[in-house]
Amino acid sequence: MIKLCADYLRIILFCGGLLIGIQIPAVVDQYAKRIDAHLTEAMDVFAGFQQTADRYFEGNIQNLIRHYTSSDDAVFKNDASNILFISNRVTHLKAEQVALNQSALLRTAHVLFFPDNKVFQQTLEQYSYMILINPEALVWGLVSGFLMASFFDLFFYVIGYLLRLKKRHNKLSV
Repeated sequence: MIKLCADYLRIILFCGGLLIGIQIPAVVDQYAKRIDAHLTEAMDVFAGFQQTADRYFEGNIQNLIRHYTSSDDAVFKNDASNILFISNRVTHLKAEQVALNQSALLRTAHVLFFPDNKVFQQTLEQYSYMILINPEALVWGLVSGFLMASFFDLFFYVIGYLLRLKKRHNKLSV
């Protein structure tokens, strides 16, 4: 009876791992779409400043920022930090987009270990669970299901081994 329960538990863990693993490519996909949306918005905001830099500073945005910073007008000085922030945001989001255009494994590793924390948090907060039926999702699902079931087996094997070791030790002590 215990073996039957253990087998069912192993199947449940495998299925749970499978469902969790299938979600990984979906999270990566939703994160990538959110990065694209943020980049589009940031570039729209930045476009006017870039046009000004193109017209007066041969396209050099840093020269535009220096011009704003050196102005006697407090509004221009304040806007210099806003332009710098938007410029840095566009650069950062473009770098994120480059990282997300790599192989599936590198893209997934980037999202899991090196994401833009704010965008990743937004992705998780507004994540809509789905089951993708594509090779990438199936591989992630099978691997994570196998790992969960294997961890379960290993965990109980180690516990059983330690109990047998303790029992043997107790027999020798007596």
